[in-house]
Amino acid sequence: MKKKKQLWQVYILKCNDGTLYAGVTTDLTRRVAEHNTSALGARYTSGRRPVELVYARSFPNRSAASKEESRIKKLSRGEKLKFISG
Repeated sequence: MKKKKQLWQVYILKCNDGTLYAGVTTDLTRRVAEHNTSALGARYTSGRRPVELVYARSFPNRSAASKEESRIKKLSRGEKLKFISG
């Protein structure tokens, strides 16, 4: 039986205070719910709930997703907003 290839997703959340948070996951629905409701969400977002998903993109592997996450995190707020809007 062939193993299903797992896609990794890079996502950006807009927090309740207007700040932006970027991360990677293999299960976007679960991860956004964790950021909003549980202790499993990032420490950064736990005090800034609720969060809203504003961007997501799939990558074939964790390495590619992590590189894109790192690139996004280096952008200024203005650059991130421009990036999100397309």
